[in-house]
Amino acid sequence: QLQASGGGLVQVGGSLRLSCAASGLTFSDFGMGWFRQAPGKEREFLARLGRGRGVITYADSVKGRFTASRDNAKSTAYLRMDSLQPEDTAVYYCAAGGNYWSPAQIHEYTYWGQGTLVTVSS
Repeated sequence: QLQASGGGLVQVGGSLRLSCAASGLTFSDFGMGWFRQAPGKEREFLARLGRGRGVITYADSVKGRFTASRDNAKSTAYLRMDSLQPEDTAVYYCAAGGNYWSPAQIHEYTYWGQGTLVTVSS
């Protein structure tokens, strides 16, 4: 029900925009989170957007470089990533649900996309 796309190979300092298309759920009823998981590491919270034009919460590690947004009319969430570094290499996931008070809690999210791989080459 969540389809992530937009990953790929990018050089250091480059940019990518990930998309997360939702189907089979009322998109505007859900907050949307972005996470990533690098090889051998735990899944890491990146950002969460509230419903509608709600509050956006970012992890400190990406604040100022990543921008989350959503288009409820298209049932799609986006993650714009700028100034990419090799340490940003990971599989990126979108998720529906979560809450404002604990946006990083993985178990609070109801639906997950399949992940899209981002590789940053130096």
